[in-house]
Amino acid sequence: MQRIIPHLWFDKEAAEAAKFYTSLFRDSRIIDITQIHGTPSGTAETVTIELSGQEFMLISAGPFFTFTPAISFLIACGTTEEVDMLWEQLSRGGTELMPLDAYPFSNRYAWVQDRYGLSWKIMHMGDKKITQKITPTLMFTGDVCGKAEEAINTYASVFSNANIGYILRYSAGDGPDKEGTIQHAGLILEGQEFAAMDSAYEHNFTFSEAISFIVYCDTQEEIDHYWGKLSAVPEAEQCGWLKDKFGVSWQIVPTVMKEMMQDKDAEKLARVTAAFLKMKKFDITELKKAYEGL
Repeated sequence: MQRIIPHLWFDKEAAEAAKFYTSLFRDSRIIDITQIHGTPSGTAETVTIELSGQEFMLISAGPFFTFTPAISFLIACGTTEEVDMLWEQLSRGGTELMPLDAYPFSNRYAWVQDRYGLSWKIMHMGDKKITQKITPTLMFTGDVCGKAEEAINTYASVFSNANIGYILRYSAGDGPDKEGTIQHAGLILEGQEFAAMDSAYEHNFTFSEAISFIVYCDTQEEIDHYWGKLSAVPEAEQCGWLKDKFGVSWQIVPTVMKEMMQDKDAEKLARVTAAFLKMKKFDITELKKAYEGL
C-alpha cells in the first residue's frame, strides 16, 4: 500500500482533471469517485486515481486554494518523443515556466503549468534508470529559501522508513543562491521518492494547501506521532490537516478511513463526515463509532 499520497485541491475540476491525467500515462486508472455532503464547501467530490501505478487523490471543494510551482511533479521520461508528447498535452491551455529545450542536466526538458495550474517538470532521463515515474519536487523560496536541507533532514527523522539520497549543492558562482544550499536533492519516504531544492530568485509564490500529502496511519499512535512531529501552525489544524514549519501541508489520516470514505452507504458516509468535520487531529476510535452508528 502506498503510505503517502499527493492530494490535489481543485475548485470543481477534479473529475475532469482525473480523466485528463489518466489519459496521459500508462498503467493509469480512476479508482474511485465519492461525493461528500455537508462540508464547509457544500458537496465535495473526491477522485482517487493511479498514474503509472502511483496513487493520487483529487478533490473538488471550492475556490479556496491555488496551485503554485512551489510543488511540481517531475515526470521521468525514457525517450525524447515522450517528453514532446507530454509537453504538447500538458502545455495546451497552460503556462510555460521553462521552455522545451536542451539543458545542462537533460537534453530534453520543459517546465509547465497545465490548464488547471498544476506544475509539471518533464525530463528525458537519458541512460539513468527510472525508478519512479512521477516525483513530487518541493522548491523552497522566499522566507524558507535555504531551508531545503533542514526540511529533508526533518522529514527523514519523522518517517521511520526514510533515506536521503544524492545532494547537489550550489557553488560560489551560482548566485543569487547561496553557496552550499541545495540545488537538487533526493529523498525517499515510506518507499516514495521526493525531491527538494532551494531557489533564491524572486518568486511570487510559496507552498499552498492546494497540494498536500496524505499520510495513512494504521494506529492512533502513528497519528499522534506524525501530528506531534509535523504540526507547527495551530491555526492550520483542521480535519486531519496540518502545516509544518516550512509551510508544507500534510493530512494525517487513519488507513481505515480510506474504506469508510469509499463506502457507498450514504448514512455511514454522512455519519463519518459529521464526525471528522468536528476534529482537528483524527481519533480512530470516534471515527469507527460514527461509522458503525454507535
